[in-house]
Amino acid sequence: MTSSTAPLTARAVDPAALAELRLNDDAGRPCLPYEDPEGGAPLRCCLRRSRAGERIALVSYAPLRRWAAGSGAEPGAYDEQGPVFVHAEPCAGPAGGDGLPFGTPGALRVARRYDAAGRILGGRALELGEAPDAVVGQALAEAFADPEVALVHVRAVEYGCFLYEVRRP
Repeated sequence: MTSSTAPLTARAVDPAALAELRLNDDAGRPCLPYEDPEGGAPLRCCLRRSRAGERIALVSYAPLRRWAAGSGAEPGAYDEQGPVFVHAEPCAGPAGGDGLPFGTPGALRVARRYDAAGRILGGRALELGEAPDAVVGQALAEAFADPEVALVHVRAVEYGCFLYEVRRP
């Protein structure tokens, strides 16, 4: 997939960031947990869909801003925040295993590429079709074939929600 043999892995929201988001989100609003009546919300804390009855919260998250704070990058105008679902209380995090999360056949995604300075290097619209992992995997391989790409954000097109980040292996 890339020049490295390391697998491309979706990264959940960092536990320290989750602790902050469960108090006040990246827009400065307090977290308002609720019981999920139906399930199916894409949880960024554990990279799985919620189950009916779980306590979750919809918070505003700024993934590039948080990455930049740790890397020294300055994303400027590319800094954005948007809605993400998380468990209302700490969870065990991702279970691991093969595949990329939230790969619903037929879903629309965008893979946005960023350099080490936090500037966008482009993006690619994706229609997941019947083999979602293959489609996203190919887009990630193409992204990381460019040595300037430091990370890729995968987002849902319909709502613009950040789904997960993949960093250069």
